[in-house]
Amino acid sequence: MHDTSDWFSAETATFGDRVAGAREALGMSQPDLAKRLGVKVKTVRGWENDISEPRANKLQMLSGVLGVSLMWLLNGEGDGLEGPAEDREAPVPEIRSLLLEIRQIRSEIDDAADRLARVEKRLRASLLETGTE
Repeated sequence: MHDTSDWFSAETATFGDRVAGAREALGMSQPDLAKRLGVKVKTVRGWENDISEPRANKLQMLSGVLGVSLMWLLNGEGDGLEGPAEDREAPVPEIRSLLLEIRQIRSEIDDAADRLARVEKRLRASLLETGTE
């Protein structure tokens, strides 16, 4: 069995896992967290998907908003979440790999949706300029 005391340790979780876990434990959505930090939802999504990391000032704000220590966010040590109450085995490497792949695909889909919205906006603007809409 896996010891839940290290559920969010550097060996079992990523920075993004800890951000998402702390946010979800507070019942906060990504848009809520983004608003509280003064960043875009895409930025929070990038942090949670381990695509990007916050700057030092946002990292400190993130720690405060989530009610966890800065060290816990960075490496899983210090004041943070304890993990699930039930005793479960650690995810096997294949499952972790699949979960990471799902996160990456979701991020790519979100990025494609953002790109599509920008192209549609440019198309609308072009149609208005030519008077064909």
